Amino acid sequence: MAGERECGYLTFYVNGKKVTDPDVDPETMLLSYLRKKMRLTGTKYGCGGGGCGACTAMLSRYQVHTGTIVHCAVNACLLPVCQLQGAAVTTVEGIGNTKTKLHPVQERIAKAHGSQCGFCTPGMVMSMYTLLRNKPQPDMEDIREALAGNLCRCTGYRPILDGYETFCESPNCCQMNGAKSCLNENNPNCCQQSVKETGLANEAEVADSLENGHLELFSKDDLLPLDPSQDLIFPPELIRMAESGVQTTQTFRGERITWVSPVSLDEVVDLKALHPQAPIVMGNTNIGLDIKFKGVLHPFIISPTRVPELFEVKHTPQGVSIGAGCSMSGVRAVLGGLVQTLPPEQTELHRALLQQLGNLAGQQIRNVATLGGNIVSAYPNSDLNPVLAAGNCRLTVVSKGGTREIPINKDFFVGFGKTVLNPDEIALSVFIPVSCKGEFVRAFRQAPRKENALATVNAGMRVRFHDGSSAVEDLSIFYGGVGPCTVSAPKTCQQIIGRLWGEEALNAAYQMLLEEIPLPPSAPGGKVAFRRALTLSFLFKFYLQMHQKLAEMGVIAEGLQQDMRSGLDPLPSHFLPSYQEFQGVLEGQPGQDPVGRPMMHRSALSQATGEAVYCDDMPRTEGELFLSLVTSTKAHAKIINIDMSAALALPGVVDVITTKDIPGKKFRTFSGLTEELLAEEEVTCVGQIVCAVVADTKPHAKQGAAAVKITYEDLPDRVFTVEEAIEKKSFFEPQREIGRGDVTKGFKMADQIYEGEIRIGGQEHFYMETQSMLVIPGGEDKEMNVYLSSQHPSYVQDSIAETLDIPSNRVTCHVKRVGGAFGGKVTKTTILACITAVAAWKTERSVRLVLERGEDMLITGARHPVLGQYKVGFMRDGQITAADVKYYTNAGNCVDESVLVIEKILLHFDNAYNIPNLHGRSTACQTNLPSNTAFRGFGVPQSLLVTENIINDVALKLGRTAEEIREANMYRGPSLTPYKMEFDPENMLRCWEECKRRSSIQSRHDDIAQFNQRNHWKKRGIALVPIKYGIGFAESFLNQAAALVHIFLDGTVLVSHGGAEMGQGLHTKMQQVASRELCIPSSLIHISETNTHMVPNTCPSAASFGTDANGMAVKDACETLYTRLEPIRKKDPEGTWQSWIQKAFLEKISLSTTGYYRGLDLYMDWEKQEGHPYAYFTYGACCCEVELDCLTGDYRTVRTDLVMDIGRSINPSIDIGQIEGAFMQGVGLYTMEELKFSPSGVLYTRGPGQYKIPAICDVPLQLNIYLLPGSQNPHAIYSSKGIGEPALFLGSAVFFALKDAVASARRDAGLSGPFEFNSPATPERTCLACASHLTQMVPISEPGSFQPWAIESP
Repeated sequence: MAGERECGYLTFYVNGKKVTDPDVDPETMLLSYLRKKMRLTGTKYGCGGGGCGACTAMLSRYQVHTGTIVHCAVNACLLPVCQLQGAAVTTVEGIGNTKTKLHPVQERIAKAHGSQCGFCTPGMVMSMYTLLRNKPQPDMEDIREALAGNLCRCTGYRPILDGYETFCESPNCCQMNGAKSCLNENNPNCCQQSVKETGLANEAEVADSLENGHLELFSKDDLLPLDPSQDLIFPPELIRMAESGVQTTQTFRGERITWVSPVSLDEVVDLKALHPQAPIVMGNTNIGLDIKFKGVLHPFIISPTRVPELFEVKHTPQGVSIGAGCSMSGVRAVLGGLVQTLPPEQTELHRALLQQLGNLAGQQIRNVATLGGNIVSAYPNSDLNPVLAAGNCRLTVVSKGGTREIPINKDFFVGFGKTVLNPDEIALSVFIPVSCKGEFVRAFRQAPRKENALATVNAGMRVRFHDGSSAVEDLSIFYGGVGPCTVSAPKTCQQIIGRLWGEEALNAAYQMLLEEIPLPPSAPGGKVAFRRALTLSFLFKFYLQMHQKLAEMGVIAEGLQQDMRSGLDPLPSHFLPSYQEFQGVLEGQPGQDPVGRPMMHRSALSQATGEAVYCDDMPRTEGELFLSLVTSTKAHAKIINIDMSAALALPGVVDVITTKDIPGKKFRTFSGLTEELLAEEEVTCVGQIVCAVVADTKPHAKQGAAAVKITYEDLPDRVFTVEEAIEKKSFFEPQREIGRGDVTKGFKMADQIYEGEIRIGGQEHFYMETQSMLVIPGGEDKEMNVYLSSQHPSYVQDSIAETLDIPSNRVTCHVKRVGGAFGGKVTKTTILACITAVAAWKTERSVRLVLERGEDMLITGARHPVLGQYKVGFMRDGQITAADVKYYTNAGNCVDESVLVIEKILLHFDNAYNIPNLHGRSTACQTNLPSNTAFRGFGVPQSLLVTENIINDVALKLGRTAEEIREANMYRGPSLTPYKMEFDPENMLRCWEECKRRSSIQSRHDDIAQFNQRNHWKKRGIALVPIKYGIGFAESFLNQAAALVHIFLDGTVLVSHGGAEMGQGLHTKMQQVASRELCIPSSLIHISETNTHMVPNTCPSAASFGTDANGMAVKDACETLYTRLEPIRKKDPEGTWQSWIQKAFLEKISLSTTGYYRGLDLYMDWEKQEGHPYAYFTYGACCCEVELDCLTGDYRTVRTDLVMDIGRSINPSIDIGQIEGAFMQGVGLYTMEELKFSPSGVLYTRGPGQYKIPAICDVPLQLNIYLLPGSQNPHAIYSSKGIGEPALFLGSAVFFALKDAVASARRDAGLSGPFEFNSPATPERTCLACASHLTQMVPISEPGSFQPWAIESP
């Protein structure tokens, strides 16, 4: 209920409209308020934890003391509505729409092709919009920083940056695309000035593009201008409210929490004295997460966001005092101002803090998270606390007992989340002192991702030298990430204090540091050896920096040697123009024919305005219920009892659904094996669905699910890894093998034989829209309407019919659009839809299920982790004579599509290489982890990484480049695959040669060798990899498709087909097909949804075959209709399309028809090991160059050149977008994304906080895409090729470039030959593989002597 009577209503504005609410639950966040109460669904739920940016909105407040309005981007999923008093909220709907007027921010991301599935687009729009409100003419660094807190899984980010680059004030060569570049000799910061140094561009290519011009993906000439008059004004009423000075304490009471928002410091102190355990909530970035994800309940919360003393900033000659309530962005502004005005020697600490603030979370979090909250939450990975402690900062606290000042030092942090503050004390301000002469402060951090990621390890270090000397007078070292809280190293400091700064003092400190900061091998978070190595690396970097500083000051005679200086330099971060080259349409093609032209995604504008409707955007129906799942907490156990009584007693809970409620089939069958919908007697993994709770609201359903108590009896013989599965012969049958030649003879012929292995970790789909569905009973004849986000609606239809024991014609599945899928919305979506349908069937009410991000990641499975073991024989010239490869996939507890995955692994393991004697075997291992499923590439990315690693190891054994070995073994001329399918590799070889030419790889090898010789701690590496990817389904019946086309009397056309639009632009391409075949503008053609009653018996949208199959079906239907109109057209050749349609109707000519495509008769006979499983191959090649920091494992992809043969592109903008998006997803797979399971099989990584997908900071500094010219493909529509999946593997070029850089570092360490380097090549693996003298100091615990924090994948 509402706050106390004297408090009045909560008053704020949303999109210029006043909102007054007396009844706000403290647990209600702005996101749910907008979506459920105000029906503003443009703001999306992506993760619920502020890690993805999909829910970004703009929050504006009037600042009385400055008379200004402050706009900031915020995560609506973390912002309590109770904090909105006097604020103005702007959502994507409030800035523009397609019905009235678009905002330029919306238009430009759409026209630049920066919206694919579109689920992340409103968040991107609002982050950029907020930037423009604060800075109408930003530079590219502003834009990248503004978007750093927003994730996209589809585009690869390049088109988003290109679209928003058009807002830059003075676009120069470094900020414009392709032909708009300039060569500015007088500009020292011009991108071309660093060409030779960095190897990031081919100057001749840039000049050629300037001279000759090239086709662009979008025109910058007709963009809407930025018009400030279009922006909503800040409500004058809120200004009057603020200036009146009249504020009252507000109290809000919910079902579980009381929230008090006081307006004076005295009141806060009194409340804290009465409720010492009540948390102080300002930004809600810590307490909010605990409540949401850890089940922590705080009955009483104090939120002093309107107490002015907490925001005061006071300057003194000794330093600055910053209010504890100041946001990180506010702190950054204060410190930035001081750096500009104070002498440099006084701002050492300020600059170190600014460095950390620049990497701390995303802009949305920095705008609300507070300085005081960061300190008192005492999080062990805090980036600021080590620097504040090293810099001798002080915290002022207040309580009923008065005010006291506490030094932030080694005694301040006493444990995880604990400080020396008393329970009734409140952080008031933080004093940050100026630095004195001879004092230097540095900050360090290493994180799983360069930006918007919690640090693995960080550090703050401060040294003070005696005047004019290198003797150390004082030293302070603090670390984060190596203990339960921020820790200091006083003994290490004492080893150095009083000595001259140099290697002798440093070497004495290393061993002491390892002893002083021990980290047990089972420490939470894992990565123990790496984290310990980082403590040494940061100290070494500090030594290098201070040594060079002392030399610059003339205190010591000699600075660092050239090769050592690389330990000082940051990795390159300067973006260069990217280039996208594609071919124009054929000469003579009518201007109205859109095929072959870059055409904007048909839904891009509605996605950018928030008008596009996704499953959970659908309005609630009368009496609708919400479903929450109850999942197993045991990896292998017998179910003894399910106690629902406590759940059923909770308010709002309607029922609990168990397997006994299923009227029909209680399981689904995949690959001949069954998977239970709801576990009945036994669970075989953590996360298996046992039952489900239905309630009147989502929070009630969630609380009900938590109240269900399941009693288990543990069962023996849990299996988690493939090694355990091999030992216990826990396999799904059948296993597969294939080969050619005789490997035994091939090994005998070889000059050398090498045996090795590589591990490839799994990958979470992380589609931005979690699994979502709404099932609405029809009310008669057992009808069910199912609205869901699925790649295979017909399979869902049939499955629900079988589950409910009703005919399929009573179930209609609707798929409007899918917010990303990547293979993850087929099998598990079907199971979830069946459970939801059972709930709707039993309750006779509509039921909605939308998984939270953590649930989704726990339940739905991922890409299969793989262990690849191989034996390879080869000659001295690099010719491979034989290879024997074994693939073991971790399939999880159910078979799902694992057998099909292991088949595709073997059908591709030859890749581009004609190895005469080749044998492969693949096995799906049954384990007690959640079952893995289809993922973009369907086993091929794992298969080919093993193959290319074999090539790489042969090169390392022979001391030659990997490119030489690849070329020596490539298919040439008409060839046969191991399964005897004929193909011509000409275009594959053309891609290879074109990529070599475009990347100038030969000369860059020499440049990299020179770079690596000059730099000891930075290394560069380069790699060029090819791909041969089969398109189509080996299961021939899956290649068919159907379509239905209606022409209405006004001449408009409605097209329906069996494919699902999930961001890949399928509907857009179908629109183009219909436009060409009917010879009408695409504006007359509409595609509403994928509907199983319109087009029945559809096949999955998968295998990069959606356009091939559905396009031919649409083409067939349109050809039929156009032929029917031929007599009308002949009678009236000068008539219009509309007149022909009306005459056809009057002459009783049918204006509706179906189209059908039978598909090719593809097959694979595994007994004979031969077949024709693919329609054709898509080819490509990719060259990547990286720069690696050997001391931390951080790297940067400095340049990527990617050549792809996709035949004749139907839509170059969509196809290039698919290539870039797949490539970046591959970069994530091979270098970043790690799924971590506990020793008991519990998934640790359940959201963007723990699981890192690529962000804008991971885009190559130069990303060039070239579509191979002159390619034809007679096997697909309009000579095009499938493109959705193949480019993902090309992300491995970054992996192998890293391996090349690591090999150079190892040579410096005296090591040569092949070495263990598993995927993903995280900073941990990369740093340890470099084998520097620092990593070798770290003692390694004997495997088996301890229980590791996480299971070793796979």
